[in-house]
Amino acid sequence: MKHRKPATVSDEDSRLFRDAIGEIRRFEPVAPPPELPKPEPYPHMLEADEAAVPSELLAFDFDPGLMEVGEELSYLRDGYPPKLLRQLKRGQFSVQDDIDLHQMNAAAAQATIAEFLAHASAQGLHCVRIVHGKGLRSKASGPVLKVLTDRLLRRRDDVIAFASARPMQGGTGAVVVLLKG
Repeated sequence: MKHRKPATVSDEDSRLFRDAIGEIRRFEPVAPPPELPKPEPYPHMLEADEAAVPSELLAFDFDPGLMEVGEELSYLRDGYPPKLLRQLKRGQFSVQDDIDLHQMNAAAAQATIAEFLAHASAQGLHCVRIVHGKGLRSKASGPVLKVLTDRLLRRRDDVIAFASARPMQGGTGAVVVLLKG
């Protein structure tokens, strides 16, 4: 569609227009009314969130002081992407074998861990779990097997990463280990 230039208005056309409409009266400009104050925001989502939380979640059937915070083990070998450790912590790897170190002394646990990891590597396993316990019956020195497991795993070349297990897999009383393939 072509745009046409508007036709110019001749003086004769302008005079005829003014004669046709008659006299005009100019209005004085009027100031606009003042703006009303904006209403306070209303938190609609707060009501929705509160309605979505079941009341049984608010009644604690457990002692919040017993929640495991700050005792987690975590390690990622240099040269591997941090995403790998995040996936391990989220439980995105299937545990293919596990071992329980409860009731062992430090020497027995050290030999058992070495033998277990050697066997896992020979079997071609990539993800294993070591249950070391939380050391609740340990003396003032703290959890012996947990510290031993942490130290041993950091020294092994076949260990890519490890992290404390998810709560349903033993929580901070167990560690999930990623092995080289």
